[in-house]
Amino acid sequence: MSGVEEVTPDWLAANPLPMPAEDDDKTGRGTVLVVGGCAEIPGAVLLAGEGALRAGAGRLQMATVRSAATQLAIAVPESLVLGLDETEGGCIAAGAARAVAPQLSRCTALVLGPGMPEDGAGDLVAALLGSAEPGPAIVLDAAALTAPGNDAVIRRHAGRSVVTPHAGEMARLLDRPRDAVEADPLAAAREAAARLDAVVAMKGATTWIVAPSGRAARSGHGHVGLATSGSGDTLAGIVGGLLARGADPFTATCWAVWLHAEAGHRMSARRGPLGFLARELLAEIPGIMADLARREDRPDRRAPPTMLA
Repeated sequence: MSGVEEVTPDWLAANPLPMPAEDDDKTGRGTVLVVGGCAEIPGAVLLAGEGALRAGAGRLQMATVRSAATQLAIAVPESLVLGLDETEGGCIAAGAARAVAPQLSRCTALVLGPGMPEDGAGDLVAALLGSAEPGPAIVLDAAALTAPGNDAVIRRHAGRSVVTPHAGEMARLLDRPRDAVEADPLAAAREAAARLDAVVAMKGATTWIVAPSGRAARSGHGHVGLATSGSGDTLAGIVGGLLARGADPFTATCWAVWLHAEAGHRMSARRGPLGFLARELLAEIPGIMADLARREDRPDRRAPPTMLA
C-alpha cells in the first residue's frame, strides 16, 4: 500500500475546502442538480439533495418522476423540483434527458443515480451525459454507474467525475465476482478509476479513494451504523455539494467520506451504534466542518498527509 494517503483531520487540514467570501451570494457556492429516484424510491433524491445543501452548496435543484415531484418539493422547500416523464413501471423515462438538459447547463455539479433502478438507467445516463457539454462536476451513484456500455460517456467528462460504488456495484461495473472485489478493493478501485477516467470511492468499512492519476487515499474512519438504507445517497449528495463549492474531485471525495464517517460516530455517541437513520447524519455535517475549520486555523495542526507504508 505504498503511497496511499490516510484521510485524517491532519490530512483535511493540509487539503482544505474552498471557502466563500463573506460577500458571496448563494450562486458563489454553486448549484447542485440531483437526478434520480423512481415511484418506489423518491426519498433517495431528497437525501442526496439535503446532503448537498448541508455540505455548503448554495442552490439545489432536483429532478425525479412526475408522480413524486410535488411531494418532494413540499419536503424540500429550499429546492427547485422538476417532474420528469416516467415509464409504466414508475422509472424515469430515457426521453426525460431533454427536460433535464437545460437545468444541467446551469448547474455546477450533477448527482446522477440515487434511487434510480436499473430499468432504463443506462439509456438515461447515455442520453444525458452523451449530449451534455463537459463542464459541471458529476457524481454517479447506484444504477447510474453500473449501467452497461456507458464507459465512453463517463470518460467524456474526464477530470470532473466521481463514482461511488459499494462492492456489489463494483463487481457489476468490472464484471467480476464480488468476492474478488472484496479481496482487493484498492486494486478494483484503481482499475475502475483508470477505465472511467474518474475518481472512485470504493465504499466499505474502509473506503478507498483513487484518482485516474493513480493518487490514492483510504479512510478507515467508517462506522457500522452507516450500513443502513439511504446512507450511500447522503454520501453522494455531500460529494456533490463539495464539488459545487469548487473542491476538486479527489479532495471533495476524501472530505465527503470522512465527514460522512464522522457523522456516524457522532450519531452513535448519542443514539447508540445501530438504529440511527441516514437522514439524521446530515444535520451533523455543518458542525463537523466548523470543528475542522477551527482545527485548520491552528498552525500546529497543519501536518503533511500521512502515507501508509
